[in-house]
Amino acid sequence: MNKTEQQYNTIIKICTDIFTKKMHDYGTAWRILRPSSITDQIYIKAQRIRSLETKGVSKIEDNIRDEFIGIVNYAIMGIVQLELGPSEEELNSEKALELYLKYFTEAKELMEAKNHDYDEAWRSMRVSSYTDLILMKINRTKQIEDLQGKTLISEGIDANYFDMINYSVFGLIKIEFENAQ
Repeated sequence: MNKTEQQYNTIIKICTDIFTKKMHDYGTAWRILRPSSITDQIYIKAQRIRSLETKGVSKIEDNIRDEFIGIVNYAIMGIVQLELGPSEEELNSEKALELYLKYFTEAKELMEAKNHDYDEAWRSMRVSSYTDLILMKINRTKQIEDLQGKTLISEGIDANYFDMINYSVFGLIKIEFENAQ
């Protein structure tokens, strides 16, 4: 197993642990959200990361790491919502976790394919660039949502969510392992 795969798997465990604990506390209350509301929630988290990167000071407990985890988890919820549609009925926790891991695995497979083509260029990038790229992906997603998914040439909302997951994972890898060899 290579370094990136090991680090990505560690991030999957961290994010899954948070997702599972929040699901214990809140159930799958997020099932009521439309994808556009999830996009807005991701925007709030990405904008907060950018604000913290700019100001260098936080007045509430959650830090940049926590916000990246939140983006990963909301983006996966968004993909689930695109598949299942919003519902007032909660999803049982086993099915929710199964879908969560399915889409996280798909994100990892996408990262591996892109890493092959781009030679892990992301490792030379700054964490703040991941934040900006996530914000750009959010703006693209909002535009596609406003077009009701009818694009002429662009990938869909799900592709943008997958990219947001991977940019967040890259940020988390940098945060978790930047001093590790």
